[in-house]
Amino acid sequence: MRGKASGGARRVRVRRGITVGCLLLFAILFSVLGDVHHRQVMAAQGTSEQLSPDWVTEIEKIFIRSEDCKQCHERHYEEWKGAREQTTDLKTFGRVDAALLHGTSLTSPVFRTVLGLWKETNPTSDEQRRCLSCHVPSVTVFPAHTEEIVRQVLSGKPEVEGIGCAACHLMAGMDKSASSPPTFALHQGRTFYGPYANPEENLVHPAVQSTQFREVSFCASCHFDKVKDVTQKNLPGEILEGTICQDCHMEPSTGSSTSRRGAMTRSIGRHWFRGVVMAGTLLKNRNVQAEWMPRIDVEVTKSGTTVEGRSLVKIGSLPHIFPDGDPVLKQFFLTVTAKDAKGQTLTEETQRFGLSYDKLLRGPIPDPFIKGGNTRKVPFTLTLPNGTVASSVEAVLTYALIPTPTTAQLERYLSVLESDAEREEAKKIIQEYTQRHFLTYRVKLLS
Repeated sequence: MRGKASGGARRVRVRRGITVGCLLLFAILFSVLGDVHHRQVMAAQGTSEQLSPDWVTEIEKIFIRSEDCKQCHERHYEEWKGAREQTTDLKTFGRVDAALLHGTSLTSPVFRTVLGLWKETNPTSDEQRRCLSCHVPSVTVFPAHTEEIVRQVLSGKPEVEGIGCAACHLMAGMDKSASSPPTFALHQGRTFYGPYANPEENLVHPAVQSTQFREVSFCASCHFDKVKDVTQKNLPGEILEGTICQDCHMEPSTGSSTSRRGAMTRSIGRHWFRGVVMAGTLLKNRNVQAEWMPRIDVEVTKSGTTVEGRSLVKIGSLPHIFPDGDPVLKQFFLTVTAKDAKGQTLTEETQRFGLSYDKLLRGPIPDPFIKGGNTRKVPFTLTLPNGTVASSVEAVLTYALIPTPTTAQLERYLSVLESDAEREEAKKIIQEYTQRHFLTYRVKLLS
């Protein structure tokens, strides 16, 4: 019995030894595999750091990322980012009521698509810099990095920030020597500028007041077609005396510009720069509606087999034209139609006003088709079909936000996109932004 017990104990010890050995083997194996994995991770991180371009670091030493500002200015950061206004349009295209958020100036699929179409026209490096100078103001300080930024935007993965906190709050004034937009001047340093006469001291950055934050020129340095005269600090008008861009597009409030501290009674403005809501602004104020919306008068100087005359397109003296949108890309269409006594169309002609992609930023930027305080006179000549008589002439004004690309240009751009999903998204954007939207019309009866 003792022998059997002794043999059983030996078998137990053997099994325990095998178990312990297996555990040790597994521990060694896991240690080796873990060490290999750790080396792979470290190697990958090292490779990532090596591939991280130095030029991005160079830019961010001056134009710090807005995420860093969020630590104190959380409210303004969320407004700038669009985190507080998650509408369908915003999540899809980065739009709020027809206005692109500044925080999406490089990441918006709309900008990527338009830039890609324009790129197919072979713009020079200087033309590309001119394009980006408002979408990513840091290129005015680092022009050598323009083409790399363009490449990243077209890939859908820009590493630098576009219009962030630093892009606006490093503005120290206007560049008096600038012959064309943008006309802002950026100060390279740690000082941030703002509207307060007595900015509170902090341990993060010096703060200094700049009067330009309460001037039209601050916004007009990029949004240059919005005003009658960008050199004016204020824009006196019959209805909105002394109104500036910030009064409408930075919704006024009272509180603190920081989420940590600050005077709670200061006047502050929201940082989402919302566009105009037709029903909420124009229809609420009939005077504003009358001043702002473009109007058409029709003059007919000759009628018979040929109807000749001109359309007079005009707008009042409010700060800027309507509709808003990009001052370079926007297209207007004026359609003049001759109709008979039954209202049937006899003939019509459509004139387009706006630059095609191959003309964008090549040479001086022309004035927009309609501009505050101005009247555009557009002649027309309509030849009627034989045996018909025109009883009325109708003028209709419509607009689109971007030019329609040529078929060849569109095919070239779509061919460089990597996936069918990207191509479908680009087609959807082009279709939506090139469609015409109604503005106004006028009918002239012929005696």
